[in-house]
Amino acid sequence: MIDKLEYLLALAREQHFGRAADACGVTQPTLSAGVKQLEDTFGVLLVNRGSRFQDFTPEGERVLDWARRIVGDARAMRQEVNALKHGLAGRLRLAAIPTALAMVEALTTPYRARHPNVQFTVLSRTSTEILTLLENLEIDAGLTYLDNEPLGRVTAIPLYRERYRLLVAADSPLGGCDTVTWTEVAKVPLCLLTPDMQNRRIIEGLLRKTGVEPCITLESDSMILLYSHVRTGRWASVMPSRMAVTLGLTDVLRSIPIVDPESTHTIGLVVPAREPMTPLNAALVAEARRIAATLDD
Repeated sequence: MIDKLEYLLALAREQHFGRAADACGVTQPTLSAGVKQLEDTFGVLLVNRGSRFQDFTPEGERVLDWARRIVGDARAMRQEVNALKHGLAGRLRLAAIPTALAMVEALTTPYRARHPNVQFTVLSRTSTEILTLLENLEIDAGLTYLDNEPLGRVTAIPLYRERYRLLVAADSPLGGCDTVTWTEVAKVPLCLLTPDMQNRRIIEGLLRKTGVEPCITLESDSMILLYSHVRTGRWASVMPSRMAVTLGLTDVLRSIPIVDPESTHTIGLVVPAREPMTPLNAALVAEARRIAATLDD
């Protein structure tokens, strides 16, 4: 039964029978037969199909919801048994919003010191994508905003508050300022993250509250690209203060506090709301709680 529920989860992720079969390492006929066996077991149609996958029926959506819980619990059980036999080991899959990527090492480094047999995969994703990946069991945990948009069914551990700074070259028009206002920031040529990023939505909202149409002349999903443009002295950007310091950007650029108003948002760890947690996630949550007091200021 568990393998057939895995097929259903893969189909939800891929929205395509062939790609779902590849993801599960089986042939398409095997996956289709597995889904059909589930339908026969429950006595309802789970998937609308024509010549290709269309969508899930209402009954299929409910079974899919249960499949996520059952498969998640089965994986947690296997992981716990392995941890009892061999100690904590395996791969921890993380995703972080771009502005929090520089902070991932604050978690992974002490975690690995305590559990050297654990490996990591870290992805850069939007806040919306992180929640979808968590729901579909494609990642174990995420670093994202906790207080700006709905999170859904997760356990959240606050880590630090994101404060905003204007990042400019020292010889730029605002380079000599000790503080700047959001009104002043709105008037300079800005390079920001793309609109699918929650950071962009937060910053653009603050800029538009000034009543001045912001001068956003470049957008990208790469923080490195934004930084390279700011270095030219012809652009500015708004970045979290902690990220600018962690990446060493303040060694070559000015990081100026933005006031009037000073705005903060909480960044934290999110994991599926499941008890018991997987051993890997339980250790990660414990690490997050240990370091939270040292990160916030």
